[in-house]
Amino acid sequence: MRILENRVMRSALMGLLLAVVALPAQALTRAEARHLLGRTGFTPTEAEIESYLPLDRRQAVRRLLAGTRREPLTPLPEWADEPLPERRALRGAGEQERKLLRRKNRQRQWELKGWWYREMRATDSPLSERMTLFWHNHFTSALKKVRSPQLMLRQNLLLREHALGSFADLLRAITRDPAMLVYLDGRTNRKGHPNENFARELLELFTLGEGHYTERDIREAARAFTGYGLERRRGEFRFRPRLHDGGSKRFLGRSGNWSGDDIVDILLQQDQTARFIARKLWAEFITLDPARGQIEALARSFRDDGYLIRPLLTRILGSEAFWDEANRASRIKSPVELLVGTLRVFDIPAGDGTRLARAGRLLGQDLLDPPNVKGWPGGEAWIDSATLLARRQVIERFTHGGMMARL
Repeated sequence: MRILENRVMRSALMGLLLAVVALPAQALTRAEARHLLGRTGFTPTEAEIESYLPLDRRQAVRRLLAGTRREPLTPLPEWADEPLPERRALRGAGEQERKLLRRKNRQRQWELKGWWYREMRATDSPLSERMTLFWHNHFTSALKKVRSPQLMLRQNLLLREHALGSFADLLRAITRDPAMLVYLDGRTNRKGHPNENFARELLELFTLGEGHYTERDIREAARAFTGYGLERRRGEFRFRPRLHDGGSKRFLGRSGNWSGDDIVDILLQQDQTARFIARKLWAEFITLDPARGQIEALARSFRDDGYLIRPLLTRILGSEAFWDEANRASRIKSPVELLVGTLRVFDIPAGDGTRLARAGRLLGQDLLDPPNVKGWPGGEAWIDSATLLARRQVIERFTHGGMMARL
């Protein structure tokens, strides 16, 4: 009898599910389309909103993710492929020549920032740029320390290439990224004198988060990454075996002659890594305070999918929480979102982008130069008495058509 009851219950449940599936999906409302496009990109235009109105939620998310790109639309700066300056040549230069070289480098740094603003203004996939910006604030590096526009441009292209691909591949690539090797002193990490900067941020900011590792784990991870270096002229990663510590290491409870790649593999086997990334993406697109059960479910599927970012985003954007009216218009726009969104809505040209970059710095977000290894905190930190007034002034200049000339 119990078996029969169970069968009846299963049959009834299946019938209910089929009935729900059979119901016609509702097309997006204008408010829903605006929320989806605004939260995943920059302020959408009316034409962009209109193009999504015939779609239901699932179709809209599928279309959004299908339209992403791995390469920029805007041509790269003309100096992108130039070799890096030789240290010897710089040391042999006179004071006047050094001043000229420093001025040229600073100009190129502003050109790089302007180039990214132009890309965000011109792109046909705002989500791709938002995700590139997200990873830039996760795998933080800064021009003020790296100093090389070429290396920072290459890192930007790397982040864009993997922005919606595999987090595992991105994590492995970032351990060999020349800009990161400079920024976190990885190129000075050698046997007998390990530098712990990269290892600490790898655990604290890139994978596990605070409280999920020990100081010994940091020391042992640093030993595993010894020998990672940089071929200066071409600015490419180089592994130097004679500087690598090949001895036994104990990391997160496991012992072995671990290399840097082994450390990454062990980190990807941790439930906390999937949990940490899922929580950050939830905070980016929905709200800062998710329920624990929501993150656990997302983290489990993230690991099961092999750390693929696109399926994780599909679940986040398809969740009831994302579409909940309580979570709409609940985030403070970053200066970059505000500036680029205003340009796109009012169809204002970006110019060479450098004035936008200077405006962003004025508003508290100096693109490609985050304040520290933790990046920009976001949220309410974007607003204080000074930046609130500056936002008003910038928007007034936009709307009066003189912003590009006066900034």
